[in-house]
Amino acid sequence: MGTAVVVGVDGSPASVAALQHGHRLAAAMDVEVHAVACWLAPQMAQGHAVMGISHFEEKARLTLNDAVVAAFGNPPPPNLRTRLVNGDARQVLLSAGKDAGMLVVGRRGHGGFGGLLLGSVSSACVAHAECPVLVVHAARAAL
Repeated sequence: MGTAVVVGVDGSPASVAALQHGHRLAAAMDVEVHAVACWLAPQMAQGHAVMGISHFEEKARLTLNDAVVAAFGNPPPPNLRTRLVNGDARQVLLSAGKDAGMLVVGRRGHGGFGGLLLGSVSSACVAHAECPVLVVHAARAAL
């Protein structure tokens, strides 16, 4: 059994619901919840500096904090740890899932045919994670 429930957070209603589900699972498993948000700086040609990279990191930090407040209010649960990582969400979450008891991600369905499909991050997690994966649908979060 892993040492934590890892939850991918992108600020969407589905990721807020994933945080809530992840917290309930972590309580049942008697482990911590690790809320993980990722950010990527824009790719520039080699040798050219990107101005304002800290802006992207700060925006991701605010998104993570806002999602935690939306999920739990203030103060957050004592077993919650947040982590902000510079990297591709698929790679970061798959890496975090290696030692996790479970990986929880939200599904950002947009209706129509696209709403029937998982997104690229949730699909990658389901296909490649080394731990169980729960995909949470925001519309069903209240169930």
